Amino acid sequence: MKSKRIHRIIGLLLVLPVIGWTFTGIVFFIKPGYQAAYDQLAVKTYPLEKSFIIPESKEWTEVRLLKTILGYHLLVKTKNGFEHLDPISLQSKEIPAGVALNSLFNDSFLNKSDRYGQVISRNNFKVITSKGIEVSLNWERLTLRQKGEDTRLINTLYKIHYLQWTPYKGINQYMGIIGLILLMTLTLFGLKIYISGRHKNTPIK
Repeated sequence: MKSKRIHRIIGLLLVLPVIGWTFTGIVFFIKPGYQAAYDQLAVKTYPLEKSFIIPESKEWTEVRLLKTILGYHLLVKTKNGFEHLDPISLQSKEIPAGVALNSLFNDSFLNKSDRYGQVISRNNFKVITSKGIEVSLNWERLTLRQKGEDTRLINTLYKIHYLQWTPYKGINQYMGIIGLILLMTLTLFGLKIYISGRHKNTPIK
């Protein structure tokens, strides 16, 4: 099979991937809406107004004392992960009831109400806000994670860019590798065709 024909076939196979790479590459370069889509939302904390006697423990590798609208929280890290304790009893801090837990979310949204609004529904530690943003709370770490339609759109663009076109990780990896191999092959055949053309057009002395 001639180089030009192989080059043409590979080029046709790469039409959709190249269009996807080009479009998503432009988006990744300009980064429109990235700041809001990947906003690092944090639980709102307040200055500590009380002092607590925190005993030393060899099992604790990290200790943090925080105050939120719900009161005081002692977060400790052990070899098994994080634990959320009451700083007075040193027992696992009781998970607040629905209204109180919602207040923790809403208090954290105050400075960014344009994006988040207020809680309109909740399922355990995950809420949906009036702005359509999904926010999850990690109670053990007392951290928040948010995701909106813009976040989902950008994540989809990443999947398109990296040829993650199926729900199967293994297949996606093969597609990515095959795509790179085809792109390299296309380049090499293009170079070969160019060099061959140069030789044919060179006058014989």
